Amino acid sequence: MNEQQLLAAAQRRDEEAFARLIESYRRELHAHCYRMLGSAADAEDALQDALLGVWRGLPRFEGRSSLRSWLYTIATNACLRTIERRPKRVLPIDYGPASDPHDPIAEPLLESVWIEPYPYAVPADTTAPDARYEQSEAVELAFIAALQHLPARQRAVLILRDVLGFSARETAEALDTTSVSVDSALQRAHKAVDARLPERSQQATLRSLDDEELKQMVEKFVAAWGRADIDAVVSMLAEDAVLTMPPRPMWFAGREAIRELFASYPLAPGAPPIRLVPTRSNGQLAFGHYVWDEEENAFMPHSITVLALRDMKISDFTIFRSPDAFAGFDLPEQISR
Repeated sequence: MNEQQLLAAAQRRDEEAFARLIESYRRELHAHCYRMLGSAADAEDALQDALLGVWRGLPRFEGRSSLRSWLYTIATNACLRTIERRPKRVLPIDYGPASDPHDPIAEPLLESVWIEPYPYAVPADTTAPDARYEQSEAVELAFIAALQHLPARQRAVLILRDVLGFSARETAEALDTTSVSVDSALQRAHKAVDARLPERSQQATLRSLDDEELKQMVEKFVAAWGRADIDAVVSMLAEDAVLTMPPRPMWFAGREAIRELFASYPLAPGAPPIRLVPTRSNGQLAFGHYVWDEEENAFMPHSITVLALRDMKISDFTIFRSPDAFAGFDLPEQISR
């Protein structure tokens, strides 16, 4: 059945038709909720809330807007309700001043205030002609972090207009406001987001690099960690590199500060061996980080490391460590020696 036939069947309460109808939109709706919320887990919860609303409202859908616009309207409003009842998510660099690498490692915050990595691929063919950002650019960590500083409705406006390519009228209808208000909110959102974004997206940076160069860089990074070669790891960092460690409220500024941290913690003499497995997160280079566990006699999951590059140097180094950090990633549960 085509979409119209599936829609008609779903409106007659055919659950199988509804599942098939929604499946083609699920990935992009999930990415939309992640952009709004900065958390893959929150995105899944909001999406489930939205799909329940879609199922309940489907018999009343009259087709005055496209099905896609209607789905995004419901998903956006589900996210806005979620935002009302929980604190905004940030990265440690937005939480406090840079840390001294000689200080003790801070304990993780109990409250869930941190942006989470996004392990899922974003559909490559959904970027609208009028969109300002590529779909994959719009899940990069820097972009997600910038979005979280916007008021919730400004955030929704920017995503609907600049990522999804909705018109001012469609956006106004989705948010129950006016086109004039949408245009005003979008101007303010542009100013705030542009001030926080790097000059070049990671997608543009990765496209500018030769595939073989990138492959060699990944192999060098993995090998350096595998042999605990701190000089090799640090040599790959930009002079002004930044390292963050959510959920620990700490971040470190500059290559030498990061060297001091590594020398006293993960790459210190006698520290447990480490293995890295390449993956992708937020459309960026990422690695599953495994640490040797004597009791398990294996390398066990430790954290997800997401890198941002500037040319061929690492400019941002984000280490996500939590019990759920590996959720959604296609990575092994453990690695044998």
